[in-house]
Amino acid sequence: MEDSLRFAAVDIGSNAVRLFFSYVFETQKGPVFKKASLVRLPIRLGEDSFHGKPISEARVNALIEAMQAFTHLKTAYQVKNFRVCATSAMRDAQNGAEVIKKVKAKSGIEIELIDGEEEAALIYENHIAEKLDVNFSYLYMDVGGGSTEYTLFENGKKVDSRSFNIGTIRLKEELVEQASWDEMGEWINNVKGKYSPKYIIGSGGNINTVFKLSMLKPMQPLSVVKVRKWRMDLNKLTFDEMIADLGLRPDRADVIIPALDLFAFSARQAGVSHFIVPKVGLVDGIVHQLYNEHLEEKALSAQIKD
Repeated sequence: MEDSLRFAAVDIGSNAVRLFFSYVFETQKGPVFKKASLVRLPIRLGEDSFHGKPISEARVNALIEAMQAFTHLKTAYQVKNFRVCATSAMRDAQNGAEVIKKVKAKSGIEIELIDGEEEAALIYENHIAEKLDVNFSYLYMDVGGGSTEYTLFENGKKVDSRSFNIGTIRLKEELVEQASWDEMGEWINNVKGKYSPKYIIGSGGNINTVFKLSMLKPMQPLSVVKVRKWRMDLNKLTFDEMIADLGLRPDRADVIIPALDLFAFSARQAGVSHFIVPKVGLVDGIVHQLYNEHLEEKALSAQIKD
């Protein structure tokens, strides 16, 4: 892989921490991004912070261990650049700032605390909508443990975005009030009225899982009817059956139904009948951003030489 650039990204989410390593091959047809490795750790910071509690010592220690491992892995991969971002759970945690300082002291890793708007902007860096028919509008939807991010595309460009504190962990713990659903529904209804999106572009581990279970081809539309059917079928299974019969991880089995409720609600409000599931998320967006920064630095260096 000597002819590739290497970048790394970490998403410290409410449900899991993802350590992502990517190759970027610069070809005559443009850059090609290839996953080198993805390590997913179900640390679940949100189970503390969303209840108004500080992140527990056990979870802080697990996060430190993860960041220490990331330090070694990024050295082994010889990455050109990396970025580590924390989202909803760390934003809400009583001791979030203290945890960030402790991780820095123990691992040397600087965690960036990003808000929902920046999270949506980073997800937008994947530019999936630009690969679809530009004559239509698309609503990008990323469901996490603590929040759901929406980005509206028209003519291949971002025209609006919004973040709501409704996520799978919050729903599982029954921490979402009806007013939050109403606010989110009103925003999606306004998007529908102005732009009439053709598809929802869905991202997150839960919709990826349903897409895989549905055995569809890459970028083949996933119908809302099928999502609702999966929701009903999964609800008939016990927790153990989800793991044994469908091969779901325990930390996926207990949040997938709330996630499908979110996707089905959004589709109904937006008036769409299908999802596009490109299987990308925040870490992919971070890598795209890092590569774009590399190109900018390269161009600037060339100007200075000239």
